Amino acid sequence: MVTIDTFAMLDLRVGSIRSASEIDGARKPLYKLEIDFGGDYGVKIIVAGIKDSYAKEDLVDKKVVCIVNLDHKAIAGVESEGMLLAAGESGGISLLVPDRDMPLGSKIH
Repeated sequence: MVTIDTFAMLDLRVGSIRSASEIDGARKPLYKLEIDFGGDYGVKIIVAGIKDSYAKEDLVDKKVVCIVNLDHKAIAGVESEGMLLAAGESGGISLLVPDRDMPLGSKIH
């Protein structure tokens, strides 16, 4: 079980995808996403395995929910600075998105 204090350590924020590009040579179908969180967070690079579910042109300007305070990790040679939240399995992924227009960097509670 995860305690509320452990959950509270996650910094979940709303960001807007500014660009999406394919990562050539990756074992899995991945995108390199540039996501703008505004204010103190700015733009972060996040690698996401959503290529089977979304065309890159459909991702630009989409507001999404991400974890912004994870340790950075190199994925397919790209430094990923967070995690995009989604539901489902490969090929049937659905991004978690705010149901109203929220300012960039809005905190998820």
